[in-house]
Amino acid sequence: MREVLKFLIIFGMIGGAAAWWLSRPTHWEFNEDVALVGDPEHGREVFLAGGCASCHASGDSDDKLTLSGGMKIPSPFGMFVVPNISTDPEHGIGGWTPDQFADAVLRGVSPEGTHYFPAFPYTSYIHMDPQDVIDLFAYMQTLPPSAQDNPPHDIRFPYNIRRAVGLWKQLYLKEGYTVTAAPGAQIQRGRYLVEALGHCGECHTPRDEFGGLIRSEWLHGAPNPAGKGEIPGITRTLLGWKKADIAYYLATGFTPDYDSAGGHMALVIENTAQLPPEDREAIAAYLMALP
Repeated sequence: MREVLKFLIIFGMIGGAAAWWLSRPTHWEFNEDVALVGDPEHGREVFLAGGCASCHASGDSDDKLTLSGGMKIPSPFGMFVVPNISTDPEHGIGGWTPDQFADAVLRGVSPEGTHYFPAFPYTSYIHMDPQDVIDLFAYMQTLPPSAQDNPPHDIRFPYNIRRAVGLWKQLYLKEGYTVTAAPGAQIQRGRYLVEALGHCGECHTPRDEFGGLIRSEWLHGAPNPAGKGEIPGITRTLLGWKKADIAYYLATGFTPDYDSAGGHMALVIENTAQLPPEDREAIAAYLMALP
């Protein structure tokens, strides 16, 4: 009996050490081709395509550039609260360096070396061009500060253990695109806008019991985490729209049936309406090309 107990203790120690190693934060590796002095003008385009203001802007409907956060995001695991990412050095990210910002966006790791919860859609942002990330940071540094505090998340145990997010990342944080075949420059641009910057799959794709995207049902629609209704599928077959309909919707918020975007999608349209027309057309082309 003593030998069995000794074996179980040793086995448990080995398993614990392996889990600790696998759950360690992995950092973005600086590439010499990336200029850490970003271009804020291009960063504004990235900001719009990424929809940063849709979640992080203050509650003032007339102020879309003070990124004080505070929005609550319900989930089966508890309530996430969107943080302050303004230029305030104490409450926001004003004291961050460009590579710390890239580490957060591309790998979901904080400057302190802890995992961010995947309510922050770094599973999509991992596909971003690092230079776009640095340009985005340069633009965000031009925005006003906010001293609003960051309320804590209200997440149930054991999902509130940040170290365990490292194991979650082993399963779900992947660098490859979901749609591997993207013929032509326009569809490739649309894939980048949808799968990376716009992170459309985070809402429009169903999730498994651990909160990971079910990529075999990519953009097929999902239950509304707020518990009311469904988030629609936006593949060519499920949507049933023409390419021009999609581009027009992203510019105006009006559907072919003369309905209008509501809820969080109305905030998304505020951003896509400011994109260049060719970007909206690229998104439409990508969605029309989905199997």
